[in-house]
Amino acid sequence: MLFTNITVFNSDGEILPEHFVLVSDEKIRYLGSQDPRTLPELSEIAASAEVYDGSNKLMIPGFVNAHSHVPMTLLRGYGEGLSLHDWLEKRIYPFEAQMTVDDMYWGALLGIAEMLQSGVTSFSDMYMQVDGIGRAVYESGIKANLSRALVGGPGDKFEESAAYSETEELLSLREASANRIRIDAALHAEYTSSDSLIEELSEYAQDRNLRMQVHLSETIKEHEESKQRHQGRTPTEYFADLGLFDVPTLAAHGVHVEDRDLEILRDYDVTISHCPSSNLKLGSGIARLRAWRQHGVRTAIGTDGASSNNNLNMLEEITLASYVQKGFERDPLFLSTGELLRMATLNGAQAQGRNDCGSLAEGMAADLVIFDFSAPHMQPVYEPTVNLFTTAQSSDIALTMVNGKALYRDGSWPTLDIERIIREAQRIKDEKLELIQSI
Repeated sequence: MLFTNITVFNSDGEILPEHFVLVSDEKIRYLGSQDPRTLPELSEIAASAEVYDGSNKLMIPGFVNAHSHVPMTLLRGYGEGLSLHDWLEKRIYPFEAQMTVDDMYWGALLGIAEMLQSGVTSFSDMYMQVDGIGRAVYESGIKANLSRALVGGPGDKFEESAAYSETEELLSLREASANRIRIDAALHAEYTSSDSLIEELSEYAQDRNLRMQVHLSETIKEHEESKQRHQGRTPTEYFADLGLFDVPTLAAHGVHVEDRDLEILRDYDVTISHCPSSNLKLGSGIARLRAWRQHGVRTAIGTDGASSNNNLNMLEEITLASYVQKGFERDPLFLSTGELLRMATLNGAQAQGRNDCGSLAEGMAADLVIFDFSAPHMQPVYEPTVNLFTTAQSSDIALTMVNGKALYRDGSWPTLDIERIIREAQRIKDEKLELIQSI
């Protein structure tokens, strides 16, 4: 595909008006101000490509949703008005206990459709019965880092856990998908694990050369009770002592991390996934992003699950992150549009270990999103990048491309049967509610 006369907004904050972008063989072959059809080395490829008129449109790198539990689309709106721990114990765990691998597949497809519609080209997921999620990712064409969360007590063994067996089964998907699907190790949280399990998981991740995902200091209860359980150590200190951060780690939430934690996270090169909607909805608090930045901690953005958000709309998540932090810091200049874009794209890709994603340049993977600025609510346009995170809605996304393939375009999903996905989600909801009520 050849994009003509389009404005490019890159993850380094650079704005390139009236540019040409040529996509071929899953990669960006050319990005520049000259028409590649006039360049001898590219003229043949460019002449045969579909031409996409970029007038009044903006191209950005694809968003990376850096924390999700994607099949929780099936629990959207189920468990409102509860604190995190009541929400888990009274609603989420009973529903999840009834979910099958097939349910995970349909729930994941529903979430993937929603993410593609809001410009997500890759996501990091931590859940259970991950085979179903892996199948959905493989068939849809999106990218993902998948992990099966480990939970257990002092007497449990990691190699006897579902987390171990499911992770081992998933590893074959990494090769089958040409690395579009990556497999991570995962620990659910400090309060659902034991010392021995964490040490075993850490050793396993190092042996298998896997990255790590974990929930970290999401609530004040989790953070302070860790100190009581572990001789004054915060979850961050506790994990560091047990070797969890000895592999590249993506830590979700971090609402209550302290300055001493941030020094550890920086030194171990841990990325924190900021999930403002979930943190606000569950009353967990407001993260201190300025402190994260001052300590040099890489920050990405995630939606969390659709049951604690209640959507997977990355565009909405980025805008909320911006507004909440400006108000919290009483600083309208905190978090520029360029900084937000980097958090939502390049930082997330780096946290996933994807060095060919997250920015627009020749040789990079063609993971990109096109915004159409023609709708009334987008007018007038003084500066396109300003409209991006203040005015634009997911309905303004005209195209989401992954590895050079359009997975969402003008309201349709070429790789998904969206009508059947919605029917299956409704069926699963009705079946699970009937089962839960009969117990």
